[in-house]
Amino acid sequence: MQNSPINPGSQPISHDAKLEPSIGKLLLDLGKLNPDQAEKVLRLQKLESIRFGDAAIKLGFITDADVQQALSVQFDYPYLQPNQGNFRKDLVSAYEPFSAQVEALRALRSQLILRWFNEGNKALALVAANSGEGCSYLASNLAIVFSQLGEQTLLVDANLRNPVQHKNFNLTETRGLSDILIGRAGVEIITKVDSFMDLSILGAGTVPPNPQELLSKLSFVELMNDLTHQYDVVIIDTAPASQTFDAQSVAGLCGGALVISRLNETSHKDIQNLKEQLNGVGAQIVGAVINDF
Repeated sequence: MQNSPINPGSQPISHDAKLEPSIGKLLLDLGKLNPDQAEKVLRLQKLESIRFGDAAIKLGFITDADVQQALSVQFDYPYLQPNQGNFRKDLVSAYEPFSAQVEALRALRSQLILRWFNEGNKALALVAANSGEGCSYLASNLAIVFSQLGEQTLLVDANLRNPVQHKNFNLTETRGLSDILIGRAGVEIITKVDSFMDLSILGAGTVPPNPQELLSKLSFVELMNDLTHQYDVVIIDTAPASQTFDAQSVAGLCGGALVISRLNETSHKDIQNLKEQLNGVGAQIVGAVINDF
């Protein structure tokens, strides 16, 4: 993991409760320091006129990763430590927030805000021509970085053929989108992810025999209307577009699509076909991502 752009320990501890939460208090609250260690850190901080976090690291009580975690709380930018949570490690936005992959995702987020979400749109379908091109990977990580910005974000797994988001986020709720569309569940089954206060997940649910028909139902239109009123950002993962027409239907309903391809693997012909299909359903291609991770 790359170092945080925020200088570790940049907030010195103070005995004045009015200055809380300080890095020292946060480290205590997180269980990274005990009170005796905190006193030793304070003495070294005063003796050498260094930051509290630097003093704690110098004494060997904590690591740079511990300071980064405290800073994430202080600056309301949640992420997880390597062994924290039961999510898949593919969720690099959760576990490696300062990596090259996540820097690229944040840059993509900025472009999507400027080109799509600032225009009054709420939902965006992520579409790939073929399986293995990173559509689900991008959808889950993009949803996380939007939630880290403080946007009320919902990730919907509309891949009703080979869903993965319930595995990515270790969902215990087995019902999902398909169950809502046939009237056997309501939006109360949406799972709010405790580790990210602004992130919620709607898994695919029961794998149905007729995915395309379900995604074309009026109930899906009504559901999307409800969800876009409840959330700031709705990211929708879809099935491979070259194998079914599911993704095109979802993109048409959202009005916009982010096209995903894989470097040196996705053919120009597949991309061209997908572009024509999206144009045919009235979906604007908001952007294209060449995935090389």
